[in-house]
Amino acid sequence: MPRFLLLSTIVHGLLLAGLVTLRGEILALAIPFALYLLIGFLDTPPTPSLKVSRSFSHDRVSPGTEVVISLVIHNLGEEIDELYLEDRISSSLAVRLGSPRRMIRLRKGDMYTCSYTITGPRGAYWFDTIQVEAAGRINLFRRTQTLKAAGRLSVFPDVGRLKSISIRPRRTRVYAGLIPARVGGIGTDFFGVREYQPGDAPRAINWHATARHLTGLYSNEYQQERVADVGLVLDARERTSLFHGGASIFEYSIRSAAALADAFLFQGNRVGLLVYGNYLSWTLPGYGKIQRERILQALASARVGASTVFAGLQHLSPRMFPPHSQIVLISPLADEDLGILLQLRARGYQIMVISPDPVGFERGLLSPSESVDLATSVVRMERNLLILRLKRAGIQVYEWNLLESFDRAVGPLLMRPLGSLLARPT
Repeated sequence: MPRFLLLSTIVHGLLLAGLVTLRGEILALAIPFALYLLIGFLDTPPTPSLKVSRSFSHDRVSPGTEVVISLVIHNLGEEIDELYLEDRISSSLAVRLGSPRRMIRLRKGDMYTCSYTITGPRGAYWFDTIQVEAAGRINLFRRTQTLKAAGRLSVFPDVGRLKSISIRPRRTRVYAGLIPARVGGIGTDFFGVREYQPGDAPRAINWHATARHLTGLYSNEYQQERVADVGLVLDARERTSLFHGGASIFEYSIRSAAALADAFLFQGNRVGLLVYGNYLSWTLPGYGKIQRERILQALASARVGASTVFAGLQHLSPRMFPPHSQIVLISPLADEDLGILLQLRARGYQIMVISPDPVGFERGLLSPSESVDLATSVVRMERNLLILRLKRAGIQVYEWNLLESFDRAVGPLLMRPLGSLLARPT
């Protein structure tokens, strides 16, 4: 109960009791409380007139990095004897140094600067308002205000470095890149032989072919290398990402998506990101550092979600991706995902699946026993069968043992040419 309300109740109660009993000593008891209440009314603090600004030492950091938040409060009104400040922050953030709460005194025209240090896991954190309470000398009445002090802190996932990724989509874009385009022109890999055309370099003339044909000269033709459209699909479904005791495999998927996006963009490709969870979050395709920033922002905000509508991958529509482009699915995989992946493959898309191993992950959460070992063997056989059927359909599947870092476990495999991967026995 507020202090002034308590005092008012006491004063009115004593006055009523004194009038009913006609006893002057009870009425006299009400006098000090009434005086204290009167002084409190006279000491009512003025309505705060404050201007607040916020700044961050860094607004884009990696998990665990310390960030200093600074607040500057400028008093534009009358003197405030007691001002309580509270900066409301997310419960996911941890305060390492200082405090987001302060009790200060502000004279007219004064400026006060305070700061505190926080750290937190991956995420996008919004700072909207600061709660202030002004009180007088005897702290009987308070005036509360909510002040705008907007800011955003983005904690990006750790980005592992991949040297290169070998992909062979059926269709490429017109810009020069690193992906073989199945079109003759300027390049490094031999593509074929054609008749000599004016402007061909003398070193391109194939003298062996020319010697077999007396009608003219023949030149070597090389395969052009271009950039491609790449669509990253991040599986954020609760049913595939959460396991025993609420443990989540989703953070591993986030890290692999960040590493893949960084590598594809570094190669010059046009990359888009679809987060598939309780709703579809689509980052439109783009190039370069600006697109990298957009994708990292989307990954920082990504959360696991449950939805009956998006429980399966049936809403992974081909209309979202350019025809015959490259699709990369980052998912622990469910048995019913096989059908939609085969449909996309049949439509001419080149499909790559990066699959964090959910069997080994969940096995590490359970206590050793014969029943757990038996269940692990059965689930492992079912998963191996699913991966085998995907590979037989021409889909690249890379299973990631989570005991190793992504760049070490999967990075060397991604560098191998697609032809050699498809030729390996399963």
